[in-house]
Amino acid sequence: MNILIADTMYSSLFNMFEEHDWQYSYQPAYKRQDIIDALPQYDGLVIRSKTFVDAEVLEAGHNLKFIARAGAGLDLIDLTEAQNRNIEVFHAGEGNRDAVAEQAVGMLLALFNNIIRADRQVRQGIWDREGNRGVEIMNKTVGIIGYGNNGSATAKRLSGFGCKVLAYDKCRDRYGDAYARQSTIEEIMEEADILSLHIPLTAETKFMVNDSFVEGFAKPFYLLNLSRGETAQIGSIVKGLQSGKIKGACLDVLENEKLSKLTPDQQQAFDYLCSVDNVVLTPHIGGWTHESYHRINEVLVRQIAEWALVKE
Repeated sequence: MNILIADTMYSSLFNMFEEHDWQYSYQPAYKRQDIIDALPQYDGLVIRSKTFVDAEVLEAGHNLKFIARAGAGLDLIDLTEAQNRNIEVFHAGEGNRDAVAEQAVGMLLALFNNIIRADRQVRQGIWDREGNRGVEIMNKTVGIIGYGNNGSATAKRLSGFGCKVLAYDKCRDRYGDAYARQSTIEEIMEEADILSLHIPLTAETKFMVNDSFVEGFAKPFYLLNLSRGETAQIGSIVKGLQSGKIKGACLDVLENEKLSKLTPDQQQAFDYLCSVDNVVLTPHIGGWTHESYHRINEVLVRQIAEWALVKE
C-alpha cells in the first residue's frame, strides 16, 4: 500500500505505518491542487481538516482505495461520491471522544461557576464572592442530541454529577444505557435545563438551532455546542441570550470559524458573544488533547489494518 498523508499528523502515525510495512509520503504542506496532482499514484489518502474531498479530488484518485480522516466528522468528504467509486472511508470518531466529553464538562463547570470572570476579576484585585455565586449541575436535566461516541462519553461523565440525562439519536435504535434515557426531541425540548449537541454536519442538521428551535424549548436552557459550528445559527444564539431563553452558552465551534472573514451580521453577533459573561468560547479544541492526538492514529491504523486483512 502506498499512502499520501496530506495534512499535519502526530508523528506516532509514521511508526505505526512502518510496522505494517505501508509505504507513505508525508506532505503536510500540500494544497488542494497538489493533492489532485499527486493522488493518481496512491492507494490511500489521510487528511484532517483543510481539504474538501469532492468529486474533483476523487476523480484524480484512479487507484484510490480508501480515505482516512484523522477526526470524527465526515462533512469534508463527499461520501456519496466515494461510495460510488468503491472507496472506503475511515474516521476516528472514538479517538477523541473522551477529550470531547471532558471539554464539555469543563466548559459547563466554567460557565456555571463563573470561573473565567472570577479569575479575571481576582487578577485585577477584585474579590467578589457574591457576584460570582455559582450554579450546580446536580439535579439538572441534560438533553444530548447525537448519542454516538462523543454524546455517550459526555453522558457518562455527567452521570457522576447527579443529573438526569435524556438522549436522542435518529440514526440509532435502542441506545439507552446506564448513563442516559433514550428520548425524543420533543421530550428534550420539554424537560431540558441543558442542551448539548454532538451531531454531524449534514443537510438536515445545518442550522438546526435556529430561532424557532430555541423558542420551542419549554423553559430557559443552557446550550453547549461541541459538534460543528454550522449546526447552530450564531444570530439565533445571540437572540436567545438576549431574550433570556438561552441562559448561557458554551461554544467550542462557531458558524464561521474564520474570524477574519466574518460577514457583517456574523461579526455583530460574534462581538456580542465576546461582550457577555454567560458565554464560554474556545477555538474548536474539544477533542484536541495530546492523548487524543495519539489515540486517533491508533484508531485509524486499526481500521485500515482490519480492512486490508479482509481484502487480502
